[in-house]
Amino acid sequence: MSQNGDDPEQRQQASEADAMAATFRASEHQHIRYNPLQDEWVLVSAHRMKRPWQGQVEPQLLKTVPRHDPLNPLCPGATRANGEVNPHYEGTFLFDNDFPALQPDAPDPGPSDHPLFRAEAARGVCKVMCFHPWSDVTLPLMSVPEIRAVIDAWASVTEDLGAQYPWVQIFENKGAMMGCSNPHPHCQVWASSFLPDTAQREERSQQSYHSQHGEPLLLEYGRQELLRKERLVLSSEHWLVLVPFWAVWPFQTLLLPRRHVRRLPELTPAERDDLASIMKKLLTKYDNLFETSFPYSMGWHGAPTGVKTGATYEHWQLHAHYYPPLLRSATVRKFMVGYEMLAQAQRDLTPEQAAERLRALPEVHYCLAKKDKEAADIA
Repeated sequence: MSQNGDDPEQRQQASEADAMAATFRASEHQHIRYNPLQDEWVLVSAHRMKRPWQGQVEPQLLKTVPRHDPLNPLCPGATRANGEVNPHYEGTFLFDNDFPALQPDAPDPGPSDHPLFRAEAARGVCKVMCFHPWSDVTLPLMSVPEIRAVIDAWASVTEDLGAQYPWVQIFENKGAMMGCSNPHPHCQVWASSFLPDTAQREERSQQSYHSQHGEPLLLEYGRQELLRKERLVLSSEHWLVLVPFWAVWPFQTLLLPRRHVRRLPELTPAERDDLASIMKKLLTKYDNLFETSFPYSMGWHGAPTGVKTGATYEHWQLHAHYYPPLLRSATVRKFMVGYEMLAQAQRDLTPEQAAERLRALPEVHYCLAKKDKEAADIA
């Protein structure tokens, strides 16, 4: 056996004892956090923000977008790839995706000849929803009534497609960084004959929590975050915006109703008005963080739908996820590679630090503030 403290086991025990004796600080010491909604863990390593950045720097975002481009297939009056001409819409505009990932009449793959080679039928519909007739107006630059119209359209399409399909996924990819090739403000709606993986995990987790505690997981989580306040970004009469305790993306947020709501169509007129207001505030803060049109992927998760479910889904709580990639500036993003792809998710600042930065930002959009200042200087 090694002498004079050279034994590897003794050295490891001494190192563990020193680590336990140190005072834990989330902003300085790595740790893992559990995500009870999706039954997974994230590694938090906030001290990594101190390292110099030598990785990829994204190009500056396009500063100006034409208000109307007759060649843009999402603009009013434009001709799309399939030859159809858009109406001269003045509000929201919903249409079938010209290149759908899901179609309603796809054939069944048939039985598998081996358990390692399973395939099942996948049917559905894909739609595109334009938020506004102008290409240069993103959601934070729209008026509250205009955002309310988008929310009403979301609720309506959820109800329509949910009558036939068990899952209706509304999602928005904003910005070229998130793979969006068209700057016109829009989202997508995919309804599927199957429950996607993330929805299945959220279904299992929420069902399990409800069985053990008798109330929805996210309803109790929202109450706890409202009490603790350290990860709270915005609150209103009907809604909460927070950086989740288990957030993966640097400035990820979760949007929650304060009462028990399962799906978008269940929202009252007052809740929809309030949602429009708090969405505008959140997205304005996002843009103000690095004074850029903040890229993100977002989406709504509500209880499964469809006429065949037969379940009440009282364990479900409606919520929206916002996943923005920017980390240090408008041109430095967080990459999910290496350890994240092969082991588990990892983030470089604590959710508490992210929430503090978002809370401190003004609710007046930086573009409007600059215009007001320029007007005042001229006057």
